[in-house]
Formats: sequence, C-alpha cells, structure tokens
Amino acid sequence: MNFKCVLYLCLSSFLKLSAQTVVKSPDGKLKVSVFISNGMPLYSISYNEKTFLENSPLGLKTNVGDFTTGLILKADVGQNKIDETYKLPNIKQSDVHYEANEAILSFSKDSKAAIDVVFRVSNNNVAFKYKVYPQKEARSCVVQEEASGFILPEGTTTFLCPQSKPMTGYARTAPSYETSYTLDAQMGKNGMGEGYTFPCLFKVNNTGWVLISETGVDSGYCASRLIGHDKGLYTVGFPMAGENNGNGTTAPGIPLIGETPWRTITIGETLAPIVETTIPFDLVKPKYQASKEYQYTKGSWSWIMKMDSNTTFPVQKQYIDFSAAMGYETILIDALWDTQIGKDKIAELAKYGAEKGVGLYLWYNSNGYWNDAPQGPRGMMDNSTIRRKEMAWMKSIGVKGIKVDFFGGDKQVTMKLYEDILTDANDFGIMVIFHGCTLPRGWERMYPNFAASEAVLASENLHFGQGSCDNEAMNASIHTFIRNTVGSMDFGGSALNKFYNSDNIPNKGSKRITSDVFALAAAVLFQSGVQHFALAPNNLTDAPDWAINFMKEVPTTWDEVRFLDGFPGKYVVLARRKGTKWYIAGVNAQKEILKLKIKLPMFVSGSSLIYYHDDEQLNGKVKTIKLKKNQEAEIIIPRNGGVLLLN
Repeated sequence: MNFKCVLYLCLSSFLKLSAQTVVKSPDGKLKVSVFISNGMPLYSISYNEKTFLENSPLGLKTNVGDFTTGLILKADVGQNKIDETYKLPNIKQSDVHYEANEAILSFSKDSKAAIDVVFRVSNNNVAFKYKVYPQKEARSCVVQEEASGFILPEGTTTFLCPQSKPMTGYARTAPSYETSYTLDAQMGKNGMGEGYTFPCLFKVNNTGWVLISETGVDSGYCASRLIGHDKGLYTVGFPMAGENNGNGTTAPGIPLIGETPWRTITIGETLAPIVETTIPFDLVKPKYQASKEYQYTKGSWSWIMKMDSNTTFPVQKQYIDFSAAMGYETILIDALWDTQIGKDKIAELAKYGAEKGVGLYLWYNSNGYWNDAPQGPRGMMDNSTIRRKEMAWMKSIGVKGIKVDFFGGDKQVTMKLYEDILTDANDFGIMVIFHGCTLPRGWERMYPNFAASEAVLASENLHFGQGSCDNEAMNASIHTFIRNTVGSMDFGGSALNKFYNSDNIPNKGSKRITSDVFALAAAVLFQSGVQHFALAPNNLTDAPDWAINFMKEVPTTWDEVRFLDGFPGKYVVLARRKGTKWYIAGVNAQKEILKLKIKLPMFVSGSSLIYYHDDEQLNGKVKTIKLKKNQEAEIIIPRNGGVLLLN
C-alpha cells in the first residue's frame, strides 16, 4: 500500500468508521482503541487521556492475500486477563509479576478468516502480534510487507540510531547496530536512508515518552527496523536486500496457521517506565531447557587494551592470574587465538585457569559467506557439523562460553543461525555472547544460555578513536534510556587505564577523559549478566585501591532497577539492587556541573552511605555521608564524572 494513502486514511475524518474496541491496562490508565476505517484496521494509544499514538495502521501483505484493506472486524472480541510470574537472573529485575489484559481481534476478508491481531496491554506497555490463517489450499506464506505503523503527535522529537547501509563498514560487516544516535531531533527523517534500529525512543512534547521495539524474534521470522515517513509516521521495515552479501530473502516465511513476533510500545509520562520495563521478556517463553545451571560472571579481557598482537599464551596466562586476583570467574580470549596460541595451548590455559577458578570464553568469527572479516577462527560457527565438533572439544577442556562476532544482517536465515548456535551450545553447556550483531529480542528468557549481545557502539571504539573517548559520557547517558532498556548489552567497558594502550603509557593512543568514579558507575549503569571489563593487570598497582576494591565486588546480576533522574545524552542517575544492597550510580555529560537533590526511599532516614564522587578536576574521593531525615541526598557530578552511593 502506498504510504501517502496510509496517511490519508489514518488522518481522514473516517466517514466509514466502525465501532471501536478498547483494551485497557490493569490500572486503567493506558488505553488502546482498535477500529476499521474503509476496510483498513487502525489503532491509537492514550495514557491518562493524553494521546501518545494517533490513528495508526495495522495489517500484513502476504503472497496469499493482502490483509491491509478490505477487512471486516468480528463484532465479539474476546478479552483475557494475563497474570504470570517468572524468575530470570540475568535481566534488570529477577522476580517479575506480569499482569495484562489481552484482546484477540479477528478480521475476515471476502467472508473468510484472514488475520487476528492480538493486543496485550499492561501498565505502561502495549504489545501486538499477528496470527495468519490458511487461505484456500495454502498452508505457508511469505510476509511481503508489514503495514504496522506508529503515528506520533506533531512536535514529537526523536532519539534514534540510524540503520547502516548493508555491506559497509569494517570488512563489509554492517549493519551491526553501531551507528551514533541523533538526539532530540525532529521527525520526518529516515536516518541514512535505511531507517532506524530498534529500540526507538520518542519524546512526545511535554506529555511523556514512547519506546518502540520488538521481541520474540527467532528462526521463524526476520528482525525488523523502523522506517521514517512524513507526518509523524514510522512503519516496520524488513531487512535490506544487500545484507549478508545478498544471501537470503528479506521477506520472512511462516507456516499457516502462523504468527509474527511482538511489536512493543512502552509509554511513560516520565522515563521511569522506559528504563524499568520488562516487556521484552514478559511476552516470550523459554524455547528449551538449560542443559545445566549457567553462571553469570565477571571477567577480564586483554584485547581492549592490548589488541590482536597480544592474543598469546603468556599474556592470556597473565590475565588468568589477573582475573584470579580480582576474584573474577572468567577471561575472554579474543580473535586469532587459533593461530597465535593453538588448541593444545588453549587446553593448557583452560587447565591452568581451572586450578585458579577461572574459566575461558573463546572468540569465534561467524563467517561464513556473508562478509570479509579475516580474523580466525573462521568457518566453524556457520556449519552445524563443524560447530558441534568444535563445541564438543570446548566441553572436553572446560570452556565456559563463546563470543561469536561479525554477523551483519537481520534476515530470517541469520536469525536461524543465531538460534542454531545457541541451541547447539546449550547441548554442550556453553554460554554465548554475540558481537557485531543484531539486538537481542527477548533472548535472555528464550535461550537459557544466552549471555549478552553487543549491538551498540561499544568499548573498542574508545581504543580506536579519541572522538569516542570525548563522547563516552554522552553515550553512557544514552544507552541507559534506549539500547540497554530491552536487553543485555555487552559493552566491555569500565576501564581504569588513562590511555588505551598495552602498558598505560602516557600520550600513546586515545586518552580516557572520564573519571575513575565514572568507570565504576558505568559498571552499574550497563546491565549484562556476563561482563568482561576493560581492566588491565597494571591496574592492581596504578589504580586507586577504592576503585579496584569496588570492581572486585560489583555484581553483574541484579534484582531490581529504579530510574531516579536523567535525560538521554545529558545525564543519568539510576538505582540497582542486589539482595538487600542498593547501588546508586550516575554520570554527567553536560558542560556544567550537575547538582541534584534525589529522593532515596530505599534507604532508612539517617542511614550511613558510602559516597564515591569527583572533584572538579575529576579526582575521585570516597567518604561516608548520612542520609537526611527526608531521605534526600544532594549529589554533585562534574562533566565526564560519576557518582556512586552504596549502603
């Protein structure tokens, strides 16, 4: 359907408007209205009687039927109450109680069942997916286009990450969700011409915030992006034809009866519902049983400071000793270990590490036929027979996990590769980190051995260029509100070296301009069940004791998160709880010193709190303060600095 036609229908006076179906959240504040206009299904969203999404299109075009027009909505719409609890140790909240109202809206075309649109509305969250029915003799179909759209009110501003053009960037590995965000920008644009990567954040004037994403994507569909149009319209877009070197279809195939992934919309009058949402995990279920109880760990990682040339036996042995000294359970051995160390010596490192309580994560190239990344090991993760043989070897020497890199595509065939790697790895008790990859979409709950994905302009860029170091604080105050809201983020940060080089030599390589307290705060702000920090053995002697001691004890799994204050790209203050202990972390990217009075109701009035803070020269200090009777604390954060409060 022509998008000018979509806009006309959505914004017209609806002369043939049918009666609307309304689905409300359990607290009654969030309301979704669904109706038909001229045979076209539409929906809108309001919160506290304020419009957050205007009349927006629904529907699918398939090779067995066009289900965007000519539809009739069945009068009797069934509604169900959803009330579920689940535990998940590796997301922002360990115990989740999900309550929602569900409506199944059935549409027919030419007197035959066509599609259902399933809506679920929880407090602050709307989700919908499609169910497609058989047509004539067809028992499978290709979804050629998804009409699902989101029309934001006039004056809305955007906080978006443009999608890369395919087969660009390093060794033609893009897209991998690693472009820079545009902040507080006007609508009506389309990134670099290819739309935007999920999740997508919008500020609706002074009304509140909208976060749009998707979840439940697996081998049965492709991953999607958001395409920008005029008049505040954004639509779901499928992968670009050129992705993965042109291999694989852009349009997903599904069986009939078949379903699509969930489209998710989080609504908040403040940023708290955005930061705290668990909707990516609420809507999915585990796809298989964990073959063992997986451990979420901290580890060290030589590559970020020492690069490729130091993926050698002596250096990795040194990092095993360093992890042991820090009380960490793993090290990540990065690219080129296959040629610069070799399997026999890797087995020796695994044995040495086991004696010290330190396990190995091994890096692998995903290639394959889809890009030019030369680093080895190559040609193993893309072939089931070779992959399983390799994983059997890893299990035999006690490898804990793998990091698979350089995917660069969102087609259904690539989603199948992600799932196949995870499924095979679970058979051998191996955890998986993805790098140079797509956004995880509910995968922490779907795949029990999934650890994290990069899908962000991550820490290696701090090594590669001073510009990334200059923008480190700004980016940290973005990811908390956007990328990290929907899934674990393998950033690999929290460096205590002043310079990004092998031996922390002054004026060699890029210079870190953020403070040590900032580095500690980032370890709390960035959520990922498995963390490999950018620390180095020299930090045991050249970093402040208080910094090293904090990095020894900071958790990687959390029980609760609370948003306290902030604005994307400017600053953020966040609280995370582990057991009975709270960690309040903040960073500031603004030129001016940030002075805030924040309420801390999680602490008893008069409590003694450990306060990590920076002076104006970014020199870190630690002291004990007393919380005021009104449970309020005043914090001061200079530009590129950080703050931490602990009980």
